[in-house]
Amino acid sequence: MIDEKPLWTPSDEMVEAANMTSFARFCSERSGSDLSGYEALHRWSVENRADFWSALWDFCGVKGRKGDVLLENGDAMPGARFFPEATLNFAENLLSRTGDDAAMLFRGEDKVRSSMSWNELHALVSRLQQAMRALGVGKGDRVAAMMPNLPETVAAMLATASIGAIWSSCSPDFGDKGVLDRFGQIEPKLFIACDGYWYNGKRQDVSEKLRTVEAELKPLRTVVVPYAGDAETLAASLENGVTLSGFIKGFEARAVAFEQLPFEHPLYILFSSGTTGIPKCIVHSAGGTLLQHLKEQQLHSNLSSGDRLFYFTTCGWMMWNWLASGLATGATLCLFDGSPFYPDGNVLFDYAAEEKFAVFGTSAKFIDALRKSGLTPISSHDLSSLRLIASTGSPLSPEGFSFVYEGIKSDVHLASISGGTDIVSCFVLGIPLKPVWRGEIQGAGLGMAVDVWDEEGRSVTGEKGELVCTRAFPCMPIMFWNDPDGAKYRSAYFERFDNIWCHGDFAEWTRHGGMIIHGRSDATLNPGGVRIGTAEIYNQVEQMDEVLEAICIGQDWQDDVRVVLFVRLAEGVVLDDDLVARIKTRIRGGASPRHVPAKVVAVSDIPRTKSGKITELAVRDVVHGRAVKNKEALANPEALDLYAGLEELK
Repeated sequence: MIDEKPLWTPSDEMVEAANMTSFARFCSERSGSDLSGYEALHRWSVENRADFWSALWDFCGVKGRKGDVLLENGDAMPGARFFPEATLNFAENLLSRTGDDAAMLFRGEDKVRSSMSWNELHALVSRLQQAMRALGVGKGDRVAAMMPNLPETVAAMLATASIGAIWSSCSPDFGDKGVLDRFGQIEPKLFIACDGYWYNGKRQDVSEKLRTVEAELKPLRTVVVPYAGDAETLAASLENGVTLSGFIKGFEARAVAFEQLPFEHPLYILFSSGTTGIPKCIVHSAGGTLLQHLKEQQLHSNLSSGDRLFYFTTCGWMMWNWLASGLATGATLCLFDGSPFYPDGNVLFDYAAEEKFAVFGTSAKFIDALRKSGLTPISSHDLSSLRLIASTGSPLSPEGFSFVYEGIKSDVHLASISGGTDIVSCFVLGIPLKPVWRGEIQGAGLGMAVDVWDEEGRSVTGEKGELVCTRAFPCMPIMFWNDPDGAKYRSAYFERFDNIWCHGDFAEWTRHGGMIIHGRSDATLNPGGVRIGTAEIYNQVEQMDEVLEAICIGQDWQDDVRVVLFVRLAEGVVLDDDLVARIKTRIRGGASPRHVPAKVVAVSDIPRTKSGKITELAVRDVVHGRAVKNKEALANPEALDLYAGLEELK
């Protein structure tokens, strides 16, 4: 069925007032071209990348020296260099506001509430910066954090960036091996951790894990931040432990000093999920991250100074890094740590209504879980301030799109977005000048030469293929850590097509110029040699009230591949022949006969990463009797045991 009208269309007044419209006029005046309409603006941004990114720098008021050379070796991937003469400091750009207004608000479930003003943030960054320098932390040194999504975490990141050190973080729910698999590779001088955290209303102890990690990392200092435990006792039990207050004691707040650094200076080390081996250490630049986030927030999300910006994330997901950049626009960050369903599914909407969020970011899985819970914030909460709902983490189903407008807010811009840790941002995302169509991401980001290619490297529309980017962009990783010749980096993105970024998503252009993501390329199914996206199956089966969620793999079978669907059922539901038949009928009618699973198997849990993504590859390995290389990357590794040696699959 083809939708005849969009779910949402921006009014003429919205389009006129949008930051993107102002930017289009700014670029039109500079270029002498008519750049009205998103298609014209996007085409110009890709064909004139140097001029586009330079215009963005000026429009967003980036603090720093741009230099005369805008793009060097621009046709090479990797190898292109944006603003090779530029100098800037990432933290300086995020700390441009001062005053007593809130820079950050925080909720730790129902246990902790706090706020931090811009002046308080400056003061804490200053004291942290001085303490880091006194410890000997400087340019290029690593600072690692195992922290909740606290204001102090953001402040520590800013202090790190201000002196040119490199920040890396994970959430405190990682096991000790998961923490060491990541931070052990980058050898931090300084390690920052919490004394515990709250989840589902219960205090989670980290003391034993922290002692194990510190003993292996051997940092110069381990700073323990008080949150949900006894920071002084825990710090005293560590070889190099000190509390946050002890670490900054004796350093009085003063103006923050900002090292002026090259555009490509390392800012963040992010990690791949690690479910197929030890996590890759992906290094991102200060300049590329800053420009890309300013573009996505100010233009694509229409964010302005004073707006309340929320994204449900942990410090182990790149959306935390994205969220922190909202400070560069002067937005107030609304931070949350804990379960989004404690004490019930209203908790985030209570927060949104109370603090008047302008932007509410979450995951597709949260939207689907909310839909199945029966809750309807549209009727229970005042969300009049909310302009944008963003969804990522996995493809948002057409039913998820509909639920947002029927169950959350009817007149909101819904932006399904997709990119990832690899680029610490998005390839495709929301566009405030265009309609929202059910099940579709609105389009490619400005400056991003995104396309869909078939197996032979030809651009295709209306059929599935590989998501690629055909021209270099500033937020490409500058390197992988411990990859001196760049072999791992090139293998990750440029092995499939020469000089073309191949992202590993299975995608399709729509007739509206939007995009549908059908899942990861390495998780696509190939029954009878035909490539099938797993998201197409999930979109059908997860509409059924009996099915809470599902995971699908291809099982090697009789010299071919057969589709196997695992379902986690609602309480009290039994997978009998009738339900299996209805599942298959639903998939056949909603997707195609080729999508119909050969086997449907009930399981009590589905393995997922710390950021909530289901792990199809890990399940496929277990079903085939292969070892999963890094179970520590999973939030619930014990779930994999449910898939080993199943009689139904023999």
